[in-house]
Amino acid sequence: MDVRSEMLGYLKGRNANFSLEQKFYTDPDYFKLDLEHIFYREWLFVGHDCELPKTGSYLTVQIGAYPVVVVRDAQGGIRAFHNSCRHRGSRICSAERGTAAKLVCPYHQWTYELDGRLLFARQVGPDFNPAQYGLKPVHCESVAGYIFICIAEEAPDFAATRATIEPYLAPHRLGETKVAYESTIIEKGNWKLVWENNRECYHCAANHPELCRTYPEAPTASGVQGLMDDPEITALWRKCEAVGLPSTFRMAPDGQYRITRVPLLRDAESYTLSGKRAVKKPLSPSITESHIGTMLLFHYPSSWNHVLGDHAISFRVLPISADETQVTTKWLVNKDAVEGVDYDLHELTHVWIETNDQDRRIVEENAVGIKSPVYQPGPYSVEHEGGVMQFVEWYANFITPRLEGEAVPLSRVA
Repeated sequence: MDVRSEMLGYLKGRNANFSLEQKFYTDPDYFKLDLEHIFYREWLFVGHDCELPKTGSYLTVQIGAYPVVVVRDAQGGIRAFHNSCRHRGSRICSAERGTAAKLVCPYHQWTYELDGRLLFARQVGPDFNPAQYGLKPVHCESVAGYIFICIAEEAPDFAATRATIEPYLAPHRLGETKVAYESTIIEKGNWKLVWENNRECYHCAANHPELCRTYPEAPTASGVQGLMDDPEITALWRKCEAVGLPSTFRMAPDGQYRITRVPLLRDAESYTLSGKRAVKKPLSPSITESHIGTMLLFHYPSSWNHVLGDHAISFRVLPISADETQVTTKWLVNKDAVEGVDYDLHELTHVWIETNDQDRRIVEENAVGIKSPVYQPGPYSVEHEGGVMQFVEWYANFITPRLEGEAVPLSRVA
């Protein structure tokens, strides 16, 4: 049996109340199918508008086999391109971020405009037509300070995503922030294990002492069930909606993304050990209401986020191999906030730096155990792991028709 048929058989025969078969978390061929049918064909969060503050600002990202560069063009727009020179394929921008007047390949100095047009190629002959050798574009969308890309030749429609999340994010004015700190860690586990761990707080009390000072362990905060019946959550929704902050639970019909606002514990306002604000300047000057909890945005397969009154935290998930996943965390603050005056960097980042490291260890121990020859799928806690079940349900429903041959064009450079 070929790997595609085997994978389909497992998906169609799976018990929705149990974890996946071992190969979904360990097998390199299954991982390749995840890349081909999900990461190479879906919208992925890559960064923030504020990271591209001026013309020529760029950031780079690696999506499986595809290096991509995202750049602010001369008209102020944000574009993305395959980070591969049209001459002999060299990577053009190797730094994680930078600023360039033009995009110049370091190998033979082929030079591209910020809109991808080839401007200069040295000694290539009189018949050479530069118009045929511009950088290959990547679909790129910016919504309320978040940048998403899709490397498929034909990207899924982004309009519904925009319409859902933009009203929630817009009041926080994340396009007018700055990255106060960034952390990237490699977790030695499959990307689905990273997501499954994130989608429940069943493990929090025993593993996250810092986070548990402010973030509720209740399944209504991390899952998808019971929110409408939680009086604390619905009270926060009423309070925030009354001052123009969309907060009620919204989820895509296929479960790919969801957004809502939930309260923090014990009157806390921020993810600090004290629960007090980490940043004196509010994230958005237009939001004067206190104790607005945290707005949670999840977008499979690449991002979860917390947006508070004083700062925002984005998490980007990118797969490296069947058993390695890159997790990048960015702390966003008001663009005018001054470190050492308006915030202490350690206080701002401590809770999630510790939580990320604790989650890394959890995922890695999970990965080691799953590799055991005696592993078999185990039952989820319906009460506490509804979020995990929802993620796995999305994954199974999402990849199954693609494995069955649903016609979706692959990347321009595939």
